[in-house]
Amino acid sequence: MQSTVNIQSVKSVELTKKFEDEILNYQKLFQEVRKEISRVVVGQSEILDYLMEAILSHGHCLVEGIPGIAKTLLLRTLSIVTGCEFKRIQFTPDLLPSDIIGLTAYEEKKGFYTVKGPIFANFVLGDEINRAPPKVQSALLEAMQEKQVTIGHNSFQLPTPFFVMATQNPIEQMGTYPLPEAQIDRFIYKIIMKYPSMEEEEKILQQNISLHKFEDYKIRSIMKPTDILLLQENVQKIYLDAKIEKYIVRLVDSTRDPKKYNLTVGKYVEFGSSPRASISLFIASKAHALLHGKLYVTPQDVKAVAPNIFRHRVMLTYEGQAEEIKTDDIVKEMLAKVPVI
Repeated sequence: MQSTVNIQSVKSVELTKKFEDEILNYQKLFQEVRKEISRVVVGQSEILDYLMEAILSHGHCLVEGIPGIAKTLLLRTLSIVTGCEFKRIQFTPDLLPSDIIGLTAYEEKKGFYTVKGPIFANFVLGDEINRAPPKVQSALLEAMQEKQVTIGHNSFQLPTPFFVMATQNPIEQMGTYPLPEAQIDRFIYKIIMKYPSMEEEEKILQQNISLHKFEDYKIRSIMKPTDILLLQENVQKIYLDAKIEKYIVRLVDSTRDPKKYNLTVGKYVEFGSSPRASISLFIASKAHALLHGKLYVTPQDVKAVAPNIFRHRVMLTYEGQAEEIKTDDIVKEMLAKVPVI
């Protein structure tokens, strides 16, 4: 019996060491990816990490930022570096669901056949998603949730990996349709893209995409789609202790019952987060740990991903909106006051 226990212990150590070596190799891979992308996209390294965390978590991103700060360029470059197919959908008020998912067509000699839409790609950019009517938004969001679409009487699986980055313009509100909260909740992250620094903008002047063709950069594929699928599997293996699970549940609970945690900004919360926020914290904190070379999740990993997860999942009261309270302020107080243990 003793010998059996010893053999099992040795095997466990060997498996842990093997996984640790894999994590270290991933760090080198991620560094190569960052370096290759930096040849085209100046700055936005933090945003790149967020996108990679969302991809490794089987999630999708809602990105808010003014036009011209490299949202499209970043995802397009990331798709080439990871060896994935990229498609861009420009959302407009006259867009139809069939423009996204595809349609069934008929020719006399050919009969009925399916024309697949741009949703059939690994990385899909939904540009200015709030410009399309709700029915069209739903077509994209259904595909995100189910990883399949129905065209006519047939269902079609979407390619794997499958990642959607939808963008919103925070400035223009004319001709836009606000995304319903239930639909926004489908995105694992909501990211705010900010202006580059002055130093970064000086570099942009020299290597901007307006003066060069995209092909001139000769971007290399560092990864393959199968590498992403393997990474998604390995994210599941990152250890997350039961105490961290309780911390995640407390954070989500604090959005529903702010008084219980003495949150002074709690009076501005109309509705708290759904269980999808707990699931998102659980998986995204594992992806963050793996991305930073760790075999286990710490409270710092949870805190690092929390703003992107809660930003679009805490509904403010009319008073909060009138006083221009930011959900980020609420999250900041949550992280300061909710006990880790």
